[in-house]
Amino acid sequence: MNMKGSLPFLILHILSLKPAHGYGIAKEIKRRSGGNLAFAEGTIYPTLHDLEKQGLIFASEEEVRGRTRRYYPLTSDGQQALAKEHAEWQQFSLGISRILGESA
Repeated sequence: MNMKGSLPFLILHILSLKPAHGYGIAKEIKRRSGGNLAFAEGTIYPTLHDLEKQGLIFASEEEVRGRTRRYYPLTSDGQQALAKEHAEWQQFSLGISRILGESA
């Protein structure tokens, strides 16, 4: 299941750990979710471009084995946006858990 709107939050979190390229981000999301979340590169890259336009990340090019790769580190605005999104996610998930009768 892919919760609508969760991809930018997940990308910001992955990039908070270390800068990565699009394919690496997709692999890391899938790995960390135990295969439950899988986003195609065709979804990842437009989201990266949107985050870059918003000033939350920036592209940095690096040559790796003769290929140019674009890595995306977070900006300070990106770190602040991640903290805000994380707090909102915690409140959202707490509310859902309460509705479902799960202890929180």
